[in-house]
Amino acid sequence: MKKRYLLGAPALALAGLLAWFGPELLGLYRLDRYVSASAASHDANGGAWPRVTDACIGCHGINGNSLHQGYPSLAGQPAPYVAAQLRKFASGERANPTMSPLAMTMSETEINHLAEHFARQPAQDNRSFEPDAGLLEKGQQLVTSGGCVACHGSRLMGHDAFPRLAGQGYDYLLAQFDAYAAGGRSEPTGVMKAIAAAASPEDRKAMAAYLASLAPR
Repeated sequence: MKKRYLLGAPALALAGLLAWFGPELLGLYRLDRYVSASAASHDANGGAWPRVTDACIGCHGINGNSLHQGYPSLAGQPAPYVAAQLRKFASGERANPTMSPLAMTMSETEINHLAEHFARQPAQDNRSFEPDAGLLEKGQQLVTSGGCVACHGSRLMGHDAFPRLAGQGYDYLLAQFDAYAAGGRSEPTGVMKAIAAAASPEDRKAMAAYLASLAPR
């Protein structure tokens, strides 16, 4: 009888603790499982902590899909293009108060890892942009007649060293057109400078509006 009592007492105590702390323990267990699953998913997608890609979220959005018209979306950008731009920021060929210092701290391995990471991310529509109907029609005519598909692909999704234009932020696209026209930005072929310089400010707005409205597929 005494032995049975001694064996039963701890069981009763444990039952009492579970009854009292059960919900909290269950919550901690679920939190631990969630953190573990999230960490495993992040490690598979972006590499081990700390991750360079986490520094990009503030401007370029989650998984590289920017919600700001002034910042480019990196999701779906060809890896060679992203890597090349990071090297240009690091060397000073391109200048930006945020990107230049960040790129200067990155190793070649980190540059390639980041570029490949964003190239794998699915690009989302630019849903926060509502184009002017007049600009949209004019922009379509200019982009179609300008032969943009020759470099950027039939769906303007980019490839190799040519960037994705479809669904990019309107303000960002316009700023790049203006930079090419003014000579503030360049690229090896010289085609972008020629196109942008030949276009009027209104034409550049129209092209940016049309490209920003395209669904990236």
